[in-house]
Amino acid sequence: MSRPLEHLWGQRRFAALATGMAATLAALLPAAPAAAETQQPEWTGTWGTAQHASYDPGTSEVTVRIPVRVSAGGSSVRIRLTNDFTTEPVTIGHATVGRGDGRSAVATPHELRFGGKAEVTIAAGEQAVSDAVRVPVPARSDLVVSLYFPGRLTHISQHWMGLQTVYWTPDGGGDHASDADGDAFAKTDSTFPFLTGVDVRGGDTAGTVVALGDSITDGASSTANANRRWPDYLAGRLSACSSTAGVLNEGISGNRITAGTDGNPSALDRLERDVLSQTNARTVILFEGVNDLSWGGATGDQVIDGMKEIARRAHARGLRVIGATVVPYRGWGDYWTEAKEADRQRVNAFIRDSGGVFDGYADFDKAVRDPADPTRYAAAFDSGDHLHPNDTGMKAFADAVDLTTLGAARDCPSARVRLTPYRPTLQADGDGTKITSTVTNTGPTAVTRVSTRLDLPDGWSAEPAGSARIRSLAPGDSATATWTVTPAADAAWGTHQIGVRTSFRQDGRTRHDSDSVDGTVTPVPSEVRPPYLTTATTTEEAQYAQNGGQFAIWAGGQDLSGWKDEKAAVYLADAAPPSGTVTARVAGQSGSGPSAKAGIAVANDLTAPEKGGYAVLTMSAQFGLEFLTDSDGDGRLDTWAGGGSSYHPAWLKLVRDGTAYTAYASADGTAWQRVGTATVPSASGSGDAGLVASAVNLNYPGQTTTAVFDSFSVTE
Repeated sequence: MSRPLEHLWGQRRFAALATGMAATLAALLPAAPAAAETQQPEWTGTWGTAQHASYDPGTSEVTVRIPVRVSAGGSSVRIRLTNDFTTEPVTIGHATVGRGDGRSAVATPHELRFGGKAEVTIAAGEQAVSDAVRVPVPARSDLVVSLYFPGRLTHISQHWMGLQTVYWTPDGGGDHASDADGDAFAKTDSTFPFLTGVDVRGGDTAGTVVALGDSITDGASSTANANRRWPDYLAGRLSACSSTAGVLNEGISGNRITAGTDGNPSALDRLERDVLSQTNARTVILFEGVNDLSWGGATGDQVIDGMKEIARRAHARGLRVIGATVVPYRGWGDYWTEAKEADRQRVNAFIRDSGGVFDGYADFDKAVRDPADPTRYAAAFDSGDHLHPNDTGMKAFADAVDLTTLGAARDCPSARVRLTPYRPTLQADGDGTKITSTVTNTGPTAVTRVSTRLDLPDGWSAEPAGSARIRSLAPGDSATATWTVTPAADAAWGTHQIGVRTSFRQDGRTRHDSDSVDGTVTPVPSEVRPPYLTTATTTEEAQYAQNGGQFAIWAGGQDLSGWKDEKAAVYLADAAPPSGTVTARVAGQSGSGPSAKAGIAVANDLTAPEKGGYAVLTMSAQFGLEFLTDSDGDGRLDTWAGGGSSYHPAWLKLVRDGTAYTAYASADGTAWQRVGTATVPSASGSGDAGLVASAVNLNYPGQTTTAVFDSFSVTE
């Protein structure tokens, strides 16, 4: 301060005055530590979710472990918690964050503090931000946040459709926030409790992009636990830029622009909380309107007015606004009409030519519509309900975003590569399956030296049809390459990732892009080898296959309970001890009707259930778990427990202790939930244990189900 004064006046006789002024000003300036803090790199939002409801969990002394996939990376991290949708304060007694180490495990849990304290109480409707903790966080990596709740947890503020397994300790489980392993987390759900954001700093980012949307943005119908929502794919594209950006998913299922409910505020009502106040927000992508137009009763003009208001408020806060066109929805229930379609077209015409209301637009409608019928999704992008896209549709949305319009990333690759088909089916002993890559130049100048290659699992082969290299690709042009892909002879049944990578020269530099699809290797009937045996009680001929420790059953059968016992089984004779455990994983089942069952069974003799000891635990195709036992030894399964939603893969476990059988199920093989316990008085000695399947085709005559199991074990 004194040097500018000396330069201004240039006379030593004013030195004392200058010194006095400097002292006065110094008293008014922030202290040195605070000044140093202002020089820290600014925070960037790297993960977010919109809390919108609450419930009473009826539990005490529990810890929750929440895995999240970040978008941007950094060297320090902090978390944001909210208690917005409750009427009572909540106390977090202990919190940690660390790099994910698979499912509920954490590589190294780092202690989190709130204003220097380990415990924080958040009043109803309020939020809390943790102190910074130094944790290297690579872009597109997995973090795990753990929160311990002392005492009675009376309520949870949540985002309910997480599409991510979240792990809880049982009631009274205590504080396990610092555990590296996940053994204590025996319960699961898929909602995000209290956690509303994760921020990073110290990385190469240029701000945060916020995706404001409804169930499509929330990820409905995308693959759970796979991070295949369109904002996830957008984050993947941005991560390849020299200067990247964080991406926050602020989608809420059922959300609308023009109206809201207590548990689902409108986009206008939540704009301040979910967009404008987000950490380092630079751009919002507005992708709403389909709920307003389809079932919400709004007109096209009302939706446009709401979009204008959102854009006005965002611009007033310095954010760029990108409008996304409303997707087709004909065939989704009975909501579509000609008049509503006219409103959708009116809204989309406005988004494409908004007269400056938007700073750019992403044509999501064009990306997924059927060219032969623009009122519908193209089949390649439709999840099946004609409103929500599959994973490929989510990817198409992300591809439709022009990264140069976001104002939050620089020097991005301009060529993209994509694989088709979306989910190829392959057979290990088949003739091969055609896989095609398409490279598209979305940039303003030509790219050169374009080279594409497949990344396959070990032992797989790919025969190219023509060259996978081209000299130059002009702006807007595409080039394809096709391979015939054959799995290894011993390839495990199930999902295998098939990847593609392209390299090209852009502005004098070599750049890259990549893509992947899930290829499914399917079984074909083959022999089942000793010591395994087979048995069937169906009118349709059963078939079987074995691939190492994997098994497949093609079965008919009218039912597997009560008055019918029609099934096919692969089993081990006399393998189930009087006290022991039978465990298997149902990888998937297809065909037949919604009640088709696949699971595990024990009996004194599985070829003659009337000899006693009969119990079955299955996952049905659509109606959840079914634990069935024979209470009187007549060979009929006459007791039942279970229910819930169906999921695959499903781990199933039957624990026998004499005549008592207890059934358990798990979505991940680590967090087991008890289905029920039953007494089977006729159980005696060692018995048979096996894998069973039934089409339950009473109402679907002649149909069969295909059940695939990829593990089976019997232990004492």
